[in-house]
Amino acid sequence: MPSPTHDSLIELFRDRPQLAVEVLRDLLGQDLPVTPLARAENFTFNTRPSDDIEPDLVVVLGPPPSPAHVIIVEIQKDKSKDPRQLDRYAAQAWLMLKCDATVLVVCPDARTAEHYARPIDSGLTGYRPHPRVLGPGGIPAITDPQQAAAHPELSALAVMAHGRDRKVVEAFASALAELPHDYAAKYYEHAYDMSVPEVRHLLEEIMTSTDWPVHSPFAREHYGRGMAEGKAKGKTEGRAEEAAKLVLLVMDARGLDMPDDVRARITSCTDLTLLETWAARAATAQTVHDMFDGASEQDR
Repeated sequence: MPSPTHDSLIELFRDRPQLAVEVLRDLLGQDLPVTPLARAENFTFNTRPSDDIEPDLVVVLGPPPSPAHVIIVEIQKDKSKDPRQLDRYAAQAWLMLKCDATVLVVCPDARTAEHYARPIDSGLTGYRPHPRVLGPGGIPAITDPQQAAAHPELSALAVMAHGRDRKVVEAFASALAELPHDYAAKYYEHAYDMSVPEVRHLLEEIMTSTDWPVHSPFAREHYGRGMAEGKAKGKTEGRAEEAAKLVLLVMDARGLDMPDDVRARITSCTDLTLLETWAARAATAQTVHDMFDGASEQDR
């Protein structure tokens, strides 16, 4: 069953497929076709007589009529998947799209990364495909805030892999302040979901020391609750202000004399029910004091 870490990793690559190219080219040293076109596509592979198999993500490089390369991105947190299935992904992509294919396995765990980095025993003599694996050791520990802002996906991955290093988390937090709010929230969520509890606590600690509203599940709950309460309070205060203006408007229209202390008493009142009562009385009161007749002892 997919986990929050699995889903967040896939979203990082799905949101910006060029990330798969950068990981293979810049971090793992693989030559890839030079093209600005990289798109995520939905594929279901089939290896009859087996069932349909669906990779986590397929990134196609080059124009749709003639793709230049296929990157199959697979997230593995443990050793449960048969490595030969990764080989099937590549073979099916080659058959369907008629171009070269690379399997990129992203592993948050070092031992899992080591397991999938081995050549695959395909069962065919002389054919041992070798997937490209990105484990924690292959992810750079980004401690420069400017570099983190320039590469927010890699910075989020760095938090996952090296978040026990406070400087990595601080650089990530600083980078978020440079990003549009919606993007910053998304990257924070991904980093939080991909991290172990110890790093999550550090994220919370560092982010709550800034004025940027954090978006972890815990913080979102409490921040959202505060926002809702603030909006409700603001709405009530706004209605009270409007009701006070109505009382003054009716009294002015009827030509009733209002001393400064009476006007202040009305404008400073935040009890909406009481203001509505005053507004109703203002329509028939002969004097200002008639309007307050029957008011609660607390208001007198």
